[in-house]
Amino acid sequence: MSGAGATMTARLMRASGDIPVDTPRVPAREAAQHELSKPMYHENDPNPLARALDHLWTWIGDLLSSASGAAPGGPLGLIALVLIVVAPLAALWWRLGTPQRSIRPADALFGDGPRTTADHRTAAEAHAAAGRWNQAVQERMRAIVRSLEERALLDPRPGRTADEAAAQAGRTLPAHATRLRAAAREFDDVTYGGRTTDQPAYLALLTLDLDIESATPELTGTLRGAAE
Repeated sequence: MSGAGATMTARLMRASGDIPVDTPRVPAREAAQHELSKPMYHENDPNPLARALDHLWTWIGDLLSSASGAAPGGPLGLIALVLIVVAPLAALWWRLGTPQRSIRPADALFGDGPRTTADHRTAAEAHAAAGRWNQAVQERMRAIVRSLEERALLDPRPGRTADEAAAQAGRTLPAHATRLRAAAREFDDVTYGGRTTDQPAYLALLTLDLDIESATPELTGTLRGAAE
């Protein structure tokens, strides 16, 4: 008799003569269930995770057994069917490569969605009015570059960085090249360098924006040919 059964039997014995009392079946079963539900009998039971894994592996094993029995040729036939399905998928994956999202460069000047010069200027003014100088500088730099694109002094190019825009615009507007490079550095510092800017820096970009708006480009190369 197991230890649990012996303990249960001992609790059902009476002191007189150690003879079990004739207990009806249902109360006896309930007494046994109550006795066996005590923690002392379950100290070595597997935890819920282990039981769940046991059930899972049993289910997988039964599933594979059923599939191999139904497949022509038994287990070998099942393996052949799996290879027939997987091989074309593997070939397609190898041919096309891992699907990748179209990722914008980390230092791109513009965010998602096209916005006009007026949109960026309005946003810059709103940030400046609220004293949010970092955001005001960012939007004013974007307004400068978008203005140059709208005037066809820069070719619209997704993913362009502030440095790239300043270098290209400086060749068209050489009188403003130095300030354009400084504006690009300010944009990079507050956007990627974790620096905090201030009102004078924003006013410098505002002045540059107004000056460029009325500046006459120095046409060279492609721009001169287009103008002619």
